[in-house]
Amino acid sequence: MKIALLFFLLPVFCYSQESRIDDWNLSLKGKSGFLAAHRGTMGHLAKDRLFAGELSFSKRVRSANWSNDYKNPYAGVTILGSNLGNKEILGYGFGAYGFIEFPWTRGEKHTFTCKLGAGLGVVTKVYDVETNPKNVPMSTYLNALICLGLQGRWYIKPEHALVYSLDMTHYSNGSSKVPNLGVNMPFIGLGYEYTIRKKEPTDKAPMQFERVPFFKSWNVSVVGVLSDKQIFPTGGKRYAVFGLGGMLYKQFKPKVGMEIILDVFSKQSIINYRKYIPKSQLDILQIGGYVGYSVPLDRFRLVLGMGAYIRDRYKPDAMFYHRVGMRYQFKNGLLLNLILKSHWAKADYVEYGVGYTFNYKGRYHAK
Repeated sequence: MKIALLFFLLPVFCYSQESRIDDWNLSLKGKSGFLAAHRGTMGHLAKDRLFAGELSFSKRVRSANWSNDYKNPYAGVTILGSNLGNKEILGYGFGAYGFIEFPWTRGEKHTFTCKLGAGLGVVTKVYDVETNPKNVPMSTYLNALICLGLQGRWYIKPEHALVYSLDMTHYSNGSSKVPNLGVNMPFIGLGYEYTIRKKEPTDKAPMQFERVPFFKSWNVSVVGVLSDKQIFPTGGKRYAVFGLGGMLYKQFKPKVGMEIILDVFSKQSIINYRKYIPKSQLDILQIGGYVGYSVPLDRFRLVLGMGAYIRDRYKPDAMFYHRVGMRYQFKNGLLLNLILKSHWAKADYVEYGVGYTFNYKGRYHAK
């Protein structure tokens, strides 16, 4: 769940990189959709049509280095409220999330973007074994709130635009407590955006990406991970998770990076998996190999990738695991990461990581 917190820092991070001033936007949008029953045990929940409202505040980012690579994206914050498809069992959801929008096309009259957002949401009804046993998606009032989608702006005038969107909004606690099937809500939206401040940017010297051969200039990092998780039965014990990874990272192009990790996991919950088998701490140790794609935004980067267990003696989950989240690299070598680890669509736990990069080097140099 707490992986969403770092996205709240995206607007702050982006604004702090600013060297030029541009659009500040305020938008109001209505959305309609449906509850997607992604598991058979959720088939009884989808009863009501979804209606939602969003209020967003955003700004075009025009930094001296990375933002030009992405056609000067939008960064901002959205406040959201909606029903969840079943008022009696699921109630309502409210929340706020930070986001960034990467333009795919940009013109004087029309802009089309891809939107990535995450934050925190609150739901009004949760699972209760006696009073609400059918609420299998949500067991905590506070959850991660994630929004992924496409958005367009049609400018009637330079200050006025119609906004339309197609997105998927998701509530989940990241498997911090069970049951946790989560809520997935596809939406279509229509709204209005007003540019409340606009100033032509002042041109500055462009920055150039420094390209090097494939086998040179990989950053070498060590990352330690600490987390916890709950497993069934509902209301059961919470178990600690420890991890250590050796990571190689390289940025090949302004918008393309790659990371390779050798993972070592110690999930204490495996001790209670098939209790009739005696286990030691060495027995439950898992080792995996992981390869991930990275979207670099200066020292902040979004990551998505897949790994496979090389050593997994008891196989409590699938052979393959996945990561989606973010990392931030400080100039002094310190590395922070907040990553959701999962097995396909099933959340495993959230990785809270701290590491160190031994040979960190910046990526830009002036022409």
